Amino acid sequence: MKRLKQILSGVFIAALVAVSAMPAQKAEAAVPELSIASKDNKAPVYQAGKAQKWTLVISNNTNNAMENVVIAPELGDTGDAWPFQTDFQSYRKTISMLPANSQEEVAFEFTQREDVPTARYTLVFKGYIGDDQEAKVTQNFYVNTTAKPEEKKDSTPGGGSDQPQAVYAGGDEGIEAGGFSNGGASFSGGGSEGSGSVPRVIVTGFTTDPAEVRAGSDFTLTIHLKNTSKSTRVSNMLFNLNAPTEGKDEQTMAPAFLPTSGASSIYLDGIAANGTADISIQLNAKADLLQKPYSIDMGMKYEDANAAQIEADSSISIPVKQDARFEFSDFDISPEAIAVGEEGNVSCSLYNLGRIKLYNVKATFEGAGIKKEEVFVGNVESGAAASIDAMLEGKKATKGPAKVTMTLSYEDEAGKVSTTTKDLQLEVTEMSADDAAMMEIPQEEQGKVPVVPIAIAVVIIVGIVVAVVIIRKKKKKQMLNEEEGLLDELDGPSEDEH
Repeated sequence: MKRLKQILSGVFIAALVAVSAMPAQKAEAAVPELSIASKDNKAPVYQAGKAQKWTLVISNNTNNAMENVVIAPELGDTGDAWPFQTDFQSYRKTISMLPANSQEEVAFEFTQREDVPTARYTLVFKGYIGDDQEAKVTQNFYVNTTAKPEEKKDSTPGGGSDQPQAVYAGGDEGIEAGGFSNGGASFSGGGSEGSGSVPRVIVTGFTTDPAEVRAGSDFTLTIHLKNTSKSTRVSNMLFNLNAPTEGKDEQTMAPAFLPTSGASSIYLDGIAANGTADISIQLNAKADLLQKPYSIDMGMKYEDANAAQIEADSSISIPVKQDARFEFSDFDISPEAIAVGEEGNVSCSLYNLGRIKLYNVKATFEGAGIKKEEVFVGNVESGAAASIDAMLEGKKATKGPAKVTMTLSYEDEAGKVSTTTKDLQLEVTEMSADDAAMMEIPQEEQGKVPVVPIAIAVVIIVGIVVAVVIIRKKKKKQMLNEEEGLLDELDGPSEDEH
């Protein structure tokens, strides 16, 4: 039994040693500070010779704001790695300020070279923060390229081709992957097979009512459409609008724009050949949106003259404005009453409670009893406080406390100036008699040097000094004579007198 216990103890100790020697489980991968993602998570499809925008979503995954975030693609040393025209030495997008735990969209516009074949390319994008030369994030993306279609040839005896010219369906944003076939004219969802032409509906612009869309408010979106085909009418049109999802958590996640009617689809009977039309929808902007543009993707489905189904996509970008929201603390006035010519200190705090930054904040104090005073505060970040401190000088006596108005001016990101006011009470009293007397003396007289009185005073002082010197000399001589007489008396009669 004792032997069995020793064996079990040895096995237990060996197990402990083996467990302690095992490598620790690898910690879960930390969330990167900065991340880059494609907006719709799809590989974009480019067409030879055509420009197309590509939107990336940049995310700040930290609790601190990031300044000067730079997103740049690697162009590569050879054309084999970069399928687009190189019109610039560098393609860089800079986000001046990326708030904590927020996202920002950046759009790159590339034009596919005409000599690029139909293929898939891997593009590398890097993200940098501030002046840091080392990339914080490196992200690979796939893009699909489409070779330039062959020119259509006339069907003539003895040669030529009876295949129709390859054309594209959809808006300026390009077609979905798989929607085009090099073997002939085929389109996503159908098309006019063998006709050689497909009517294209494009977005020519949009308007909002009111013109400025403010967070938390309703607005009417009107989209302008055009049928670019000069011979074919389109009909039975259905449009679906999709807004990006915004919010930091599950409780606040919601589309940036919601239809007030609850439906995001719009129906239109049709558009004549080479004609135009408008569609409208009433939307509500989410109350906590940041002040920036937000994209809305629009899917289009319609039929041509042969009832062939055609699909296309487009997008628009709607700028959203946030109203400035701030408060002032109570004024601190010291002293509460000043005399004419004296100064008093007035101060208060400015609290920026809104979601936008206030630029070039300036406070101006004006009143009947004081001289005008301006104080420059500077920029005030969202959620921050700033101090307004001014020295006000009394100019004219008032009958008791009088109103002084502080006018605060500030600018938004577009440089638009706005103002607001706040009043305070300050009493200005008459100056004292001594101060008034000093004020009545002309400045010229105050500046003159009284030469004659000074000269007289100097003469008197010199006379006094000379008199004192003479008196002291006389006294000294008299004292010497008295001392000699006293010595003579002490010595008595000399030998000659005997």
